[in-house]
Amino acid sequence: MRFGILGETKAWRDDGAEVPLGGPARRALLTLLLVHPGEVVSVDRLAEEVDPGGELSAHAVQSQVSRLRTALGQAAAIERAGTGYRIVVEPEAVDTSRFERLAGQGRAALRDGDAEQAVVLLREALALWRGPALAEITEGETARAAAVRLDELRLGALEDRFEAALRLGEHRAAVPELRALVGRHPLREQLAALLMRALFAEGGQAEALVVFEQTRRRLAEELGADPSAELISLHRELLSSEAAPAPAAPPAQLTSFVGRASELNETVELLRVARLVTVVGPGGAGKTRLAVELPRGGAEEVCFVELAPLRDGTALPQALLSALGLREGGLHLDSARPPLDRLVTALSGRALLLVLDNCEHLIEETAALVARLLASCPRLRVLATSREPLGIIGESLQYVGPLGEDAAVRLFTDRAAAVRRGLTADPALVRRICAALDGLPLAIELTAARLRTLEIADLAGRLDDLLGIAARGTRTADQRHRTLRSVVAWGWDLLSEPERQAARRFAVFVGGASAEVAAEVCDADGGTLESLADKSFLQVGRGRYRMLETIRTFAAEQLAAAGEQDMAGRAHARYVRRVVRTADPHLRTARQLEWLPVVSAVHDDLPAAVRWAVAAQEVPTALELLASASAHLWIRGTAASIAPHAAALLRTIGERPPAGLGEEYAVCVLLAASGTGGQPLWQQHRLAAERALAVAWPGERAGRYPVALLAWMLRSAGQSEAEERRSAFELVSAQRDCPEPWARAVARYVSGFGFLGTGDIPGAERAFTLAGEEFGALGERWGAALALDMRAGLAAGRGDRVEAVALTDRALTLAEQLGALEDVADLLVNRGDQYAADGRPEAAVDYARAAELATGAGSADALAAALRGQADLALSGGDLVAAERLYSEALERIDPRWIKALANRVRALAGLAHVAELRGDHATAQLRFRTAAGTAAEVGDGAPAVLRLLGLPAAVVEALNRG
Repeated sequence: MRFGILGETKAWRDDGAEVPLGGPARRALLTLLLVHPGEVVSVDRLAEEVDPGGELSAHAVQSQVSRLRTALGQAAAIERAGTGYRIVVEPEAVDTSRFERLAGQGRAALRDGDAEQAVVLLREALALWRGPALAEITEGETARAAAVRLDELRLGALEDRFEAALRLGEHRAAVPELRALVGRHPLREQLAALLMRALFAEGGQAEALVVFEQTRRRLAEELGADPSAELISLHRELLSSEAAPAPAAPPAQLTSFVGRASELNETVELLRVARLVTVVGPGGAGKTRLAVELPRGGAEEVCFVELAPLRDGTALPQALLSALGLREGGLHLDSARPPLDRLVTALSGRALLLVLDNCEHLIEETAALVARLLASCPRLRVLATSREPLGIIGESLQYVGPLGEDAAVRLFTDRAAAVRRGLTADPALVRRICAALDGLPLAIELTAARLRTLEIADLAGRLDDLLGIAARGTRTADQRHRTLRSVVAWGWDLLSEPERQAARRFAVFVGGASAEVAAEVCDADGGTLESLADKSFLQVGRGRYRMLETIRTFAAEQLAAAGEQDMAGRAHARYVRRVVRTADPHLRTARQLEWLPVVSAVHDDLPAAVRWAVAAQEVPTALELLASASAHLWIRGTAASIAPHAAALLRTIGERPPAGLGEEYAVCVLLAASGTGGQPLWQQHRLAAERALAVAWPGERAGRYPVALLAWMLRSAGQSEAEERRSAFELVSAQRDCPEPWARAVARYVSGFGFLGTGDIPGAERAFTLAGEEFGALGERWGAALALDMRAGLAAGRGDRVEAVALTDRALTLAEQLGALEDVADLLVNRGDQYAADGRPEAAVDYARAAELATGAGSADALAAALRGQADLALSGGDLVAAERLYSEALERIDPRWIKALANRVRALAGLAHVAELRGDHATAQLRFRTAAGTAAEVGDGAPAVLRLLGLPAAVVEALNRG
């Protein structure tokens, strides 16, 4: 007989039949006896826990035991022993014993590294649970203690099972259940750690960090405790990994790869000896699929960039930065580096295969960009797909033409079997169909999908009518293109009208869409979308629908022919606007990390929505899209990618803001100015935009987009005109009593610079501290990081290096959470400077990590700062050769136009002067000190004090004064 007390108490005979146990008192009695099989439970304990607070007599217990014996029969003996009873059964007969044995074995297998066996054992153990342990007894000390112990063991087994699953790569399946468990057990750190790891493995770095923050807050509020060392260590590991964004992966494929094995192998071999390989062939030949398959056996790191959605070749560098997961600027918004320079820096020492898919419409711009990158980045390899070669030196070509007869038949048969199980067909008929389709893989796939509703003989007959089966010689690319287009058009004609409507409207999506969003924008139901996927008009991968570019081009033509471009464009823009509008207020709160990925999901579709709105003269829609997305663009450092569209909108608007949209107009000016060559636009529209912003934010009431205030101040701070900086300062400072809390915090932050300008260092420190506290109260990280950075600089300026390091640590955590690599590198250099001043070895570690991060971020200025720090260490260690080389490398990379780089430029120049002085070359030393002093004088009359605040040690300032 078997017994179960992990849930409702039950007993089963060996044949599986359930034993009727009777009423609740009898089941409770059996439960107590089974908690510890073979152990005596006193009559008093049985009476007390079966009927808490009642007056169950010893006689009544004896009566219930007698009835229980009758129910169980000879299979289990309940014996009288002294003053109590015990049940005599084998431990394995009780589910609790089996559970504990299996859970222990599963944990041992996990400890031994056998995750697969661990999963099997732990799942078997957990399957024994049918509900709460000891469910028949709700009160009583013995039962309560036993139930708590069993529940703890169950949670431990669950944690072990998830640990094993994560080791086997089953992250996605684990996330929903882990979320639910963390919700039920918010103080259980191991569950939180497992959820963080699962989320991170699925690309949800921000979500993983949110889980840590929520757990940390709960522990503090409910237990007054900090997270464990293990959870803190995991948090740091995730932050470190967050600072190294993963390149865009190739799109997921749900079908087998058929018929291109030889071309695949040839391309792999070409890439072993050539740094640029272009896969050339007609549309529909399978160039993209070959490129998708190639990385599986190729380079260690791959970045896949789809160029088909791009309409302007000038956006190529931004597209590559985005695909690499890199920001276009730091949190200060003041880097003047063009995107191409950042790309070169980021890729200069990186071993990477860059896949550029569908280059033909931007062939000249792509060729120029690839030539520059290959010349500057020796470890970079490029695989391009195009209908024509790039035409640059060193290019190797891999031609992809129609499939051979046998390969075409295999592809058709494979795809046909997917839609028609058990299909048998005359091989000659299949060959005839593939010949009619010119062996083009896309045409074959679209045609095979028709077998869901057509017989193969009917399919062949229709193709005869459509294409003709006359004997063909060698086909030209143009003829094959007509064949493919005819097949697409034929497949299109066979779609139902709801399917055609959904397909043509889907053409407005650039980055694909989830089923829910596609249904909304296309005015279609889920069944229609699934049918389009079945017929190969849509592809499905990673939970999203996407459309092959060949089909998307055809669908876009049908959209125009149907006169639905504005209808679909408006629906698409409405969806994107809703997402960015909804997210915007959350980006200034503690939920910032939760909402940043939400907007990132529509990042590729934002430019398309703005482009439609500009073309359709929907100025309010375009302005609202840009303004609502602006906080995300600035926080994520991707504003430059939208700058061309903002500039196009400004050309439509002119210099007069539309009525009621002055604030949106000001945001548009800021975004347009963030792109390469944006300075003329800034000067042209600045005054009108500033007036509009002042009207929107008068001080006593709030405008709509508080982040515009900080962006306006940061943009103006980098300008050369003192009047421009002053007016921006006054505009933002006026928000000190604004009802919008984030705007008030910005005003506190900006007022700190006013105190600095008058030399009131204590006043500045009070202002930055108050700003940081107000940003912190909101849980917002961008503003808090900026305020902490300024406070750290002030602490360093007064010689309090312990405080400077502590503040920098806090700023680092926030910058890392935002993925701001450039700012992380800057902060590491700042901390390294404090360590170096105390002679601590950690300085070298910080400088080295800063150099690595700066290179990965493509930030030449941050890299220059790290090199300058390393040069300082070399100089203090007496290695003059290394010091001179590192200082010189730093100066080569520093942008002299960037105000934030001034301190490092001065320090590098002064360092070179020291090198010359130590070598006894006093004339060169004097000359270099004068150059450094002249550079420092760019700050103005208060140069020494300001340079100290920028991080220059007193010895350097003194040397500059001498110079």
